[in-house]
Amino acid sequence: MPYLEHFGFVDWPFTLTANRGLFFPEQHQHVLESTRFAVQRGEPIVKVSGEVGTGKTLLCRLLMTTFADEGEHVAFLALPQAGYHATMRGVAREFGLQARSDDDIFPLLSQHLRREHAAGRRPILVVDEAQALGRKGLETIRLLSNLETDEAKLLQVVLFGQPELDRLVSEYGMRQIRQRITFGFSTEPFDLRAGMRYIRYRVQRRSRTASNDIFTPGAMKIIVRAAGGIPRAINLAADRALLAAYAADSKRVTRRHARRAVRDAGLVEAGRSWRRLWLWRPA
Repeated sequence: MPYLEHFGFVDWPFTLTANRGLFFPEQHQHVLESTRFAVQRGEPIVKVSGEVGTGKTLLCRLLMTTFADEGEHVAFLALPQAGYHATMRGVAREFGLQARSDDDIFPLLSQHLRREHAAGRRPILVVDEAQALGRKGLETIRLLSNLETDEAKLLQVVLFGQPELDRLVSEYGMRQIRQRITFGFSTEPFDLRAGMRYIRYRVQRRSRTASNDIFTPGAMKIIVRAAGGIPRAINLAADRALLAAYAADSKRVTRRHARRAVRDAGLVEAGRSWRRLWLWRPA
């Protein structure tokens, strides 16, 4: 495509999809490794939470790929539904089980998990957008995490969720599941320098040459600050800045292109002081 050729790209560098091939090692590699370690240790429930756009879904996919490569049996709930029966049905379906009725699901799951344990396999349930489970769904997860032998838990759970998940489990009525969450990690926005390295990294990964100076330092600073360090918002603004540069037949993205992009993306309100944006610091 002319756009890709204009910048020397082999593919789009700033898509909004969670692309494992564009994982930035500084983007929560420690969370990935720590979560994997906690599961290997046999912890019942691990929680990973963070704001929208901070990379939880990408981490989720990378974690499942890692477990699958290690021969683990992984079930994945991408769009969980609230309630006991809905959650049970979803978990059973992901483990390939079919029950005759809702009342049969729990014993069927229990039998399946015991067989897996006896065969030396570690069943792992990964839940994305876990805040959607609600109180009843989370209580169902707790009940499943209670299944165990004398030596080990039969099911290990990793919950990925937005800050609403943290607020849910902090409630007094949720103290039982809170006690089961032995490890909790968070995905944080980038600071300015890490955000700039993130932009360079994605450009380099999608470039035909080693050159990664398409974005000027001033343009990157504007984008990272306007995005509040949120990776998804950085992707959105950086992509629009590239389009602005392409429309102007420029080989580089300048401050002018970045300013237009962050306004078009709705990241900066019209009339907002650019000096105030320049003084931004991550929370």
